[in-house]
Amino acid sequence: MGDPQPIPAGVAVTSSTPLRRQPVQQRSAKRVERMLEACAQLIEEVGYDGVTTTLIAERAGVAVGSLYQFFPDKRAVVQALTLRNLEKFIQTVDGRFTSTTLEHWWDAVDSIFDVYVQMHREVPAFSKLHFGDVVDMRLLDDRRDNNTVISDRIAEMISAKFAIPFEEIQLPISIAVEAADGVLNLAFRRDAAGDPRILDEAKALVRGYLSTRMPG
Repeated sequence: MGDPQPIPAGVAVTSSTPLRRQPVQQRSAKRVERMLEACAQLIEEVGYDGVTTTLIAERAGVAVGSLYQFFPDKRAVVQALTLRNLEKFIQTVDGRFTSTTLEHWWDAVDSIFDVYVQMHREVPAFSKLHFGDVVDMRLLDDRRDNNTVISDRIAEMISAKFAIPFEEIQLPISIAVEAADGVLNLAFRRDAAGDPRILDEAKALVRGYLSTRMPG
């Protein structure tokens, strides 16, 4: 079978991966990637409830037995897809932090907000899955709900960027994420691309709240 090849970028393989086994060879990793892409396309077309492992395998051009080599069920495929989206979100935000001059924490918050909206518009199935609440409130981590996973990661990045103690901003960021999530859902219910007026209101809401809670 030859020596193992490196896994290509974009395949989410983490300590919390739902994969039954790791795709060691490059061709196996590409096969898993096709399954994730197929799953995203199908969710866009028929929604989570309409997707089956058989449909995913057919769309990916693999035998359903090949899918079961890596995933125990549909939920696990969607979990892997959601973890990949989380990785993309964090990497994109980190890239913005690195390439953009951020003079104040609210510049970082605006940047994070913009990345989320961009993913909502551009990443297949993200508008229907978000970070997994449609499937399971604890899809990303069985110890914390999905929004807590996201808000903690955001708080960690802002803490590191602006030298603010994580403990001081963990709760405010968590509340801001919950509030923004609700208003953003409204924006994308009103308009598939996000109602621009509601998006502006969501950003103003988050800034206004955090300005009374964040140090400095």
